[in-house]
Amino acid sequence: MNGIYVGNADKDAPDDQGWILGHFKPPGDRRHSGDVEIKWGIHPRGEQRAAWVADEQRTALLILISGRFRMEFRDRDVVLDEQGDYVVWGRGTDHSWTAEEDSVVMTVRWPSVAGYKAPQH
Repeated sequence: MNGIYVGNADKDAPDDQGWILGHFKPPGDRRHSGDVEIKWGIHPRGEQRAAWVADEQRTALLILISGRFRMEFRDRDVVLDEQGDYVVWGRGTDHSWTAEEDSVVMTVRWPSVAGYKAPQH
């Protein structure tokens, strides 16, 4: 059983600002990874990212599970409003976001960069 971890994203996510898999989990934990990070984000209507991410060092994929979520980039905004809508951005892409409605999103980033931590909301 030591090779399997069973959890619940809603319950596990608050422990690490929503991140449920990545370098920040303890070594030996099945959720520890230097390759990828996965976040289960639950955002109430009106919540915004505390600060823009500048000089991003990872590639990311954000998928809308429910709600309406605006991803903001320096040259355009992308509104995700249908379950399954997603956006992918690469290294060096500055970004921020706003939850236009109560929203649940899943974010996958790679690689998992040790030492990086976003400001709290």
